[in-house]
Amino acid sequence: MISILIAAAVGLFATLLGTPVAIRAFRFLGWGQRVREPTDPRNPPHREKMGTPTMGGLVILAGMILAYAITRMTTTVTTYTGVLVIGVAVALGVLGFVDDYVKVHRHHSLGIGKTTKLIVQAVVAVGFTLLLSRFTSVSREISFIRDTGLHLGVLFTLWVFLMVASTSNAVNLTDGLDGLASGSVAMVMGAYVIIGFWQFRHTCQALPDIQACYEVSPAVSLDVAIVAAAAMGAVAGFLWWNAAPAKIFMGDTGSLALGGLIAATAIVTRTQLLLVILGGLFVLETVSVILQVISFRVFKRRLFRMAPIHHHFEVLGWPEFTVIVRFWIIAGLAVAFGLGLFYAEFLSRGGQL
Repeated sequence: MISILIAAAVGLFATLLGTPVAIRAFRFLGWGQRVREPTDPRNPPHREKMGTPTMGGLVILAGMILAYAITRMTTTVTTYTGVLVIGVAVALGVLGFVDDYVKVHRHHSLGIGKTTKLIVQAVVAVGFTLLLSRFTSVSREISFIRDTGLHLGVLFTLWVFLMVASTSNAVNLTDGLDGLASGSVAMVMGAYVIIGFWQFRHTCQALPDIQACYEVSPAVSLDVAIVAAAAMGAVAGFLWWNAAPAKIFMGDTGSLALGGLIAATAIVTRTQLLLVILGGLFVLETVSVILQVISFRVFKRRLFRMAPIHHHFEVLGWPEFTVIVRFWIIAGLAVAFGLGLFYAEFLSRGGQL
């Protein structure tokens, strides 16, 4: 438990104190946000955000890695799983950094193409799957709160790709208002701190006769909880500067990295489908974009005034801060409901504290 608290504290103070330094450095380098011109004059252009330092995901990744490294030096926990989960975040963070840098270099809001992103995400997913299979005892079953018994075999790699790509892109879509994505990610990672620690306390290796135990090994569970705590702390410290009015944006560097981190965490904790509930806000944002595209292409009319859906409410006249807070409430309710399901399933199997 102390190691988890250390990870969260180091991550928090690393980004809380390091982000102002990054803001000054990014301004010096000219790494400012580009804003896409709206095709509809009724849509909010957010021109006041033009030039705000971006690529803040670098600070989040640095704070998370520092927190994890320091915590590992103070604990005997040593697994490949935590390193691989962070590796997914770093790999997608590099992809996001290239995308952000292209935008800054070209002085345009469009970065690298969607196809290129999907190819890189596929490579990361395949590499993650292969390394998990090589160094860990990863389950190839689809999981909800635990394995469902549906074994995917070779299709597991495709499933990992779908999870990594969809979650990273979902967080990227959510990152459209000051602090919306970072606040929501912090809540989800907080949930995974609880899940990882709960699995650590109720592992089947220590409690073989208890039906409510979890198949994840205690070392892996604790390591993943430490990673989640490090990420939660780092994102929370960054949110101090990213909250409206934002002094810095995480950019694709942060959104793609954090989305990949969430997906990888769900995979190794065997809570893959539970992520749909825990990340309910990200699902809502993604579905709004999908429905908007289908509606426009099939019926030649827009379902929402603007997508993702948080911009729809801006166009309706809601102040930006109101949209952010209300969507944070949705994110918090989704996390609370997901944790409630996790705990209820534990109790239904005869679990006890």
